[in-house]
Amino acid sequence: MDNKKFIIVLIIGAALLFLMSTSAYIVNESEQVVVTQFGKPVGEPIVTPGIKFKVPFIQTTHFFDKRYLEWDGDPNQVPTKDKKFIYVDTYARWQITDPLQFFKRMTNERGAISRIDDILDGETRNYIAKHNIEEAVRSSNRTPTSSGVIGELIGDSLTTIHVGRDKIQEMIQMAANKQATDLGIEILDFRFKRINYVQEVQTQVYERMKSERHRIADKFKSEGQGEASNINGEKDRELKTIVSEAYKTAEEIKGNADGEAAAIYSKAYDKSASARELYGFLKSMDAYEKTFDGQTHVILSTDSEFYKYLRSMK
Repeated sequence: MDNKKFIIVLIIGAALLFLMSTSAYIVNESEQVVVTQFGKPVGEPIVTPGIKFKVPFIQTTHFFDKRYLEWDGDPNQVPTKDKKFIYVDTYARWQITDPLQFFKRMTNERGAISRIDDILDGETRNYIAKHNIEEAVRSSNRTPTSSGVIGELIGDSLTTIHVGRDKIQEMIQMAANKQATDLGIEILDFRFKRINYVQEVQTQVYERMKSERHRIADKFKSEGQGEASNINGEKDRELKTIVSEAYKTAEEIKGNADGEAAAIYSKAYDKSASARELYGFLKSMDAYEKTFDGQTHVILSTDSEFYKYLRSMK
């Protein structure tokens, strides 16, 4: 009899334990739960963590993530307002804000991702098509800065934008949230991950960029050649001035030197007049001694220099 009671108690305990295990469930801090009964939601969604209970076998729990979730869009080819085709790659962050409404409309996260794809891709196409490519690429107007070329400013020729990339992202996010309100989700953030030209447009843009760089390079070379001509002209002018001044100075020095030499020669000539006279007399005497002897006859003019000293001896 005791064995029967023990077995009955054991069975009852196991049944209670099984009922407890099927009726109790744990909600983590990052989860929120919708309880359904025969496929229909029952009561309010459970958003607080802890141990919760449900009616076993009849009620079912559906767990949803309470954290920020990631959405990564596929690159799409989109035309802009100015008829330029670009590839737009986007991403977003979203959150399940109303799990009950989310369960009614989406059932699970896979269905939500598919719906978000439709919403964000559609709004991206709409807003890109309403604006020129500059509006999608740039967020603000640039202040012109010097490029190094005289009279040339970088950014001065850029198109002025009135909306900009950041504002377009905000408008897409707001438009997407209007559609997502009744889905129990919220788009928390939306961004363009990458915007790029299609291959045909890329080639045109690169050619235009190269042409612009060549134009600036030609301006640099032209200005450099002009500056070089000015420098060479100034150099030649200064060189001629220096040579002319040097020639003038050299001629003045030579003239002064010639004058000083003439003065020195004149002074020396004046001082040595008597010495020259004595030298001439001695040479004449020596010539007389060698020329005249007892048998030599000489005929001299009275104007002859050789007769000069003979005449003075009278």
